[in-house]
Amino acid sequence: MADDTNEELKKLIKDFLPYAKKRMGFSKKPRVLFRRDKENAENILGKTAHYDPQSFTVVLYVQNRHPKDIMRSLSHELVHHAQNCRGEFDKPSIAGEQGYAQKDPHLREMEREAYEVGNMCFRDWEDNYKITMTNYSVTQMSLSEWRSHELNKLVTEKLVKGVK
Repeated sequence: MADDTNEELKKLIKDFLPYAKKRMGFSKKPRVLFRRDKENAENILGKTAHYDPQSFTVVLYVQNRHPKDIMRSLSHELVHHAQNCRGEFDKPSIAGEQGYAQKDPHLREMEREAYEVGNMCFRDWEDNYKITMTNYSVTQMSLSEWRSHELNKLVTEKLVKGVK
């Protein structure tokens, strides 16, 4: 991941964290670390991220990954952070062992929640972010730029309908 992408990703994460906190209800701010790991990146089934409940830390593996995929991983791990803040990690478990989510019903449910809530939270934030950025961009346009933009949209819509 290039340095400029890294900076852009950090800005998006900074915007996403308050949204996730409100949506997921976690009480403590998590620590978020980027990890570059060449060996892991070359492993087709390598790690994408993990959460350390003792240090309240999300570790994101960023090497050779699309920033949007990294954001999805962050959202998933933030659900685990919220679970930790609720005391879900206090129960005895086999977390960390191979197949833990298949063997332990409590951990299975925690994973299900992380996939469902994490993906939906990220999707909702992304949609809202795009709308906000589009509205912001439109308000920065001159009247002639706006007309050109709208005409382009109408022509594109007509062309797409004609193709069907």
